[in-house]
Amino acid sequence: MWNYEKRLQFPVNIKKTDPKTAQFIMSQYGGPDGELAASLRYLSQRYTMPDKAIGGLLTDIGTEELAHMEIICAIVYQLTKNLSIEEARTAGFDAYYIDHTGGIWPAAAAGIPFTAKEFQSKGDAITDLFENLAAEQKARTTYDNILRFLDDPDIIAPIKFLREREIVHFQRFGEALEKMKGQLDSRNYYFFNPEFDKKCVDVEM
Repeated sequence: MWNYEKRLQFPVNIKKTDPKTAQFIMSQYGGPDGELAASLRYLSQRYTMPDKAIGGLLTDIGTEELAHMEIICAIVYQLTKNLSIEEARTAGFDAYYIDHTGGIWPAAAAGIPFTAKEFQSKGDAITDLFENLAAEQKARTTYDNILRFLDDPDIIAPIKFLREREIVHFQRFGEALEKMKGQLDSRNYYFFNPEFDKKCVDVEM
């Protein structure tokens, strides 16, 4: 159950139409390391997480990723608002326009549509937390790449905010991983699956 606030976590106020920029920022909505995949990843993983505090963290970060998805969609919408056919054609946005007009649709910058293959929920606490650490770093790298193409401060500000949050999430997942490891066999963290195996049998490795 969520309470929805009708405001963005970070304001987006873009003044210039720029469909080319919208096309690659769209990747952080429906791309392989985007916010949609992140939210589904964490909100799926939380159910079987054996440590309830870590499950709560997954819920919190997964919910925040939904807020980040809203920011990305607002950026794309404002960059394509009042788009002319000539602007779409010149920017290479015409193929997207044919299929979606000005609608927001999850896809990577290369045009590959979003699928559930973009995220994993493995049902193993250690595996999933490593997955999440990697996901946050990949998202941060994508934001780094996006920033290299930007010169409009109205776009740079929210993208920098999103990049900073990826770093914070990485730190929180690192703390969660250490907490989870502390509950396992300190000589071999990978000896058993704490989400499935009921008891860890102490054996010589």
